[in-house]
Amino acid sequence: MSEHFSVERGLFDDVMVPNYAPSAIIPVRGQGSRVWDQQDKEYVDFAGGIAVSSLGHCHPALVGALKEQGEKIWHLSNVQTNEPALRLAKKLVDSTFGEKVYFCNSGAEANEAALKLARRWALDVHGADKTQIIAFKQGFHGRTFFTVTVGGQAAYSDGFGPKPGDIDHAEYNNLDSLKALISDKTCAVMIEPLQGEGGIISPTDEFIKGVRALCDQHNALLIFDEVQTGVGRLGHLYAYMDLGVTPDILTSAKGLGGGFPIGAMLTTTDIAKHLKIGTHGSTYGGNPLACAVAEAVLDTVNTDEVYAGIKSKAKLYVDGLNAINAKYDVFSEIRGKGLLIGAVLNEKHQGKAKAFLNAAMDEGVMVLVAGANIVRFAPSLVIPDEDIALGLARFEKAIASLV
Repeated sequence: MSEHFSVERGLFDDVMVPNYAPSAIIPVRGQGSRVWDQQDKEYVDFAGGIAVSSLGHCHPALVGALKEQGEKIWHLSNVQTNEPALRLAKKLVDSTFGEKVYFCNSGAEANEAALKLARRWALDVHGADKTQIIAFKQGFHGRTFFTVTVGGQAAYSDGFGPKPGDIDHAEYNNLDSLKALISDKTCAVMIEPLQGEGGIISPTDEFIKGVRALCDQHNALLIFDEVQTGVGRLGHLYAYMDLGVTPDILTSAKGLGGGFPIGAMLTTTDIAKHLKIGTHGSTYGGNPLACAVAEAVLDTVNTDEVYAGIKSKAKLYVDGLNAINAKYDVFSEIRGKGLLIGAVLNEKHQGKAKAFLNAAMDEGVMVLVAGANIVRFAPSLVIPDEDIALGLARFEKAIASLV
């Protein structure tokens, strides 16, 4: 028998590495877009585990898939393949530009695979001096040393010794900035089709199409990091589908597993062939439990009905936030797309996003931040309209308490 003892927030400080500072409450159960803590206080979840819980908590389709697969087979090494991984890969290929899929466990791992593939492709096809990777300032691509260096926030990559080399950063939505850096020595440009951590910034039409054209001109691969924007978040299965731009490599994670850890990299057959046997791998990549759950997520999300719902729910958020702002004058702008929304704090409230998050928590609604000046919302894609109304009412109370 495992020993049970009382678990309180203080235990975190005793036993966990101090790289996180979790809130005082410990959530213990969830249903749909509601969560309850140890004291049985209820919260409306507008955070979605940072755009992960794409179908809320304990969605029956996901619980069913996990239970069913859990009675069959949990793990195989990649010495064998498995049915859930092959079914999921087939559905991803059938629904996207991708012709080949690589599975891993997180967004960082998917991006790591994409970057390694781009470098290997360039070496094989163009030779040893085509190694430059260009990404964008304020971008975020994960926390491995390679991906955090490609991410455009030096604060996250400083202090760990010499960084992986030949990585440069242009300005998002500034095509001239990219033009100044790109050349025939560029092997890949990595970009988020909407910057998440960097402030919920949408690309202009001219910019994103210009990025594709510059990559074509210089024989560089275009990598879309769709870890946060993918699997319905912006109202299409993947964000590229609404931009008129197709990448060469796409990465996915977060919402793909609906809360179960999984990542995926999609690319064409021609590019994929450069990750030949032995060049890359992952012990848990393509795990049957993860793939069974992700297949259930994909089957549930990838419908016209859900996409229409995302658009109507996004309007409820934007209208609701604008109505709150009309009363309290705290936001300079509401921006984003689909159910990835940023409320930008105005001059009077600079640097106070975390205070808004904490006040919201006290009122029983979970929100996120994107930097010090933006409150971020990334709820379930199927959050009931009444939960949006209730959560926004609680959020308004939180704002009233602050201003």
